[in-house]
Amino acid sequence: MVKRSTVMSEPTYFVLAALLDGPVHGYGIIKRAQEQSGGRVRLAVGTLYGALDRLAGDGLIVVDREETVQGRPRRYYRLTEDGRLAVTREALRLEQAARVVTGRASLLTGDAGA
Repeated sequence: MVKRSTVMSEPTYFVLAALLDGPVHGYGIIKRAQEQSGGRVRLAVGTLYGALDRLAGDGLIVVDREETVQGRPRRYYRLTEDGRLAVTREALRLEQAARVVTGRASLLTGDAGA
């Protein structure tokens, strides 16, 4: 059940996108989101965990598993089907919006009078 019908924020989009290939722990999400966004999304730890709690509350992600690494707990998160659907819908919305501009040959080729 996808609750949010509004536009997804860029950090939320990249947090969900970071989980598309399978479960990832918090630091891995931070790194993937930064890489996949070309460095635009730089999540602070507190911001990330607040977002993860919200996304879990919305049913878009769940905790996949927990393990202890060097004496510290590490929690892995994964997308739910609703989460996968939400990020896919947002990607399609962004693609359609981009086509408004990129689909115009005159802008791409410089042929304004064509």
